[in-house]
Parts: sequence; C-alpha cells; structure tokens
Amino acid sequence: MRLSSLPFLLLVCCRLCAQPLNDACADAAVLCAGQALVGNNTGSAEVLPAICPPGGDLLWYTFTTNSLGGQVDLHMTGISCTGTPGMDNELSVAVLNFVIPCNPGTYTLLQPCEVDSTDFDVQIPGLLPNTQYWIVVAGMQDNGSTLAANCGFNIELDGPGADIVGVDFTAGPDVTLDLGGSTQLLATGPGTTWDWSPISGLSGNGIPDPIATPNESTTYTVTTQIDDCIYTDDVFIEVNRPINPPNTITPNGDGINDTWEIFGIQDYPQAAVTIYDRWGQKVFSNVGYKVPFDGGGLPAATYYWVIQLSQLEGVSEPYTGFLTIVN
Repeated sequence: MRLSSLPFLLLVCCRLCAQPLNDACADAAVLCAGQALVGNNTGSAEVLPAICPPGGDLLWYTFTTNSLGGQVDLHMTGISCTGTPGMDNELSVAVLNFVIPCNPGTYTLLQPCEVDSTDFDVQIPGLLPNTQYWIVVAGMQDNGSTLAANCGFNIELDGPGADIVGVDFTAGPDVTLDLGGSTQLLATGPGTTWDWSPISGLSGNGIPDPIATPNESTTYTVTTQIDDCIYTDDVFIEVNRPINPPNTITPNGDGINDTWEIFGIQDYPQAAVTIYDRWGQKVFSNVGYKVPFDGGGLPAATYYWVIQLSQLEGVSEPYTGFLTIVN
C-alpha cells in the first residue's frame, strides 16, 4: 500500500464511523411535537434519487399528525455548514409522503424544497389527520451546483396539525376543592403509560384517573408515551383552607406577631383548638378561640396543632399543622 493513499482511506473510515443512524428512510428519526432534535449529516448515505440538489448526504425524519390534522410548522435553527471559500453552503428540506412507506417509487414531494443558510421555517399546510409523513434534510454546497455539504442543525416541529398536548392528550381541567375533599383526575389520550408526579395525595399511579386528596394546593404532572414520543401535561388542584393559621409566633412583647392569630377562625365560634408539644403532651386546648394563644411561657420549639371546625354540616375533619415559637 502506498503511503499517499492513507489519508483517503482514513477519511473514508471516519465517514463510515460517523455515519448517522437516520440516513435511511427505514431508520428515520421520530420528531415529537415541541421537542427539538440535533442533527448532522456528516457521513450519511444517499438513499433516494435527488430530491433537492445535489441529492446526497440525506438525513431522514418522520412525524405523525394529530387527530385534527392541518398545518405543521417546521423550524430549522442553529444551521452550521462546513465552510468553503467562495461558496454559499446551505441546508435543504423536503417534505414527502409515501403510498408505500420508504418505497422510492411511491413518494410525493408535498411542496418545493426549502433552502437557506440561516435559520428558517417551513410551513406545511393541509396535512391529513393521523397520517405519517417524512422529512428529508441535506446539505448543499454553492446553492447545489457542486457537492453536498456537511451541516449541523436543530430541527423541531409544532403547529395545529402536530401539537399533541392539549389536542390528543391532556391531564384534565384544573380543580378547586376544600381541604379534606377529593377529586378524580382524568388524563385522556392514546397513551400506553401514565406516570404521575408527585404521588403524595394520590390513590395510585400508572393509571389515567387516580383519586387526588391533597393537603395543600398541588400541581400534578402526568407523563405518557404515545408511539415513540413522551409527552407531559399538568393539572392544578387548588385546596381552599377555611382557616389559615400562621406557622410562627414571636411572643417577645414587641407587639408584632406576639400571638397566634388564626385568619378565618372567627367564622367558627365553636372551633376546637388543641396544641401539643413534641412528646404529644397537650399544652393548650380551647373551644371558641376567643383569646389567641400567646405561648403561655412555653419554651421556644415547634409544636403540633389540631383544629376542628363546627359547621352546620357537623364537625369538620381535623386540620393539622405545625407552629414554631421563637422567643
């Protein structure tokens, strides 16, 4: 072997080693709405006849429209093509559909190729619902008049025909309930998995409709998998507390925060208020709470309280929490 042939062989080897996984239609990378992918066509192989000049170094992407269909917006950003002096290197984008998926003789070019060397958007109108489409991305040197160019880029799609969250998948409507109340969450969509977070206050996980009984206002997030895409949505459960006890008092006689003023408790003249120390010993008990608790000579520490409200419907479920005395 002549030494002069080594650079060429090394170049071929490097291109093969760096061959992208999605340089064939059958291996097209899945685009999920609102989730950008990073691409680079260096080392890719030509799979179809020229779609956009020069036709080589293609990368393949695929997406499926939502149940409504319509316009899909494709965003090409972060374009960086290998520079050649005197040449305007660009990125080309073509959108296809197939009668027979990936069969070279059955594709249709939906609109003329879009080409640019800086960030650009492609609007693809009138797409059918629940239908798979393909995108071909290639680099081209000097407006396609010479060889293919190696380019890095980011690719992302969204739009009325692509968006899944809020169209085919949702965590359900926000809910307001009183403390101690429950509501059934209702995530909908064609997902195959349901992962809720946080799980505190929920009757279970792995299902679309757990019962939620949160002790405080909580945003629950649910993640699902639809085909090869992962989507997340959230639902806000606002918990109304009829009373709102502060968590700290400073009984130092300065007239500021010296007593435990419980907002809203005046509406419940038969409210039962009990406070315990860290060992469970009762240190305060009162019905009606006409005179606010002032610490009563207790040491600085954190205490546990229980409040039951007397209402027309009867005695409420206990409200509980912690109160810290800071001297």
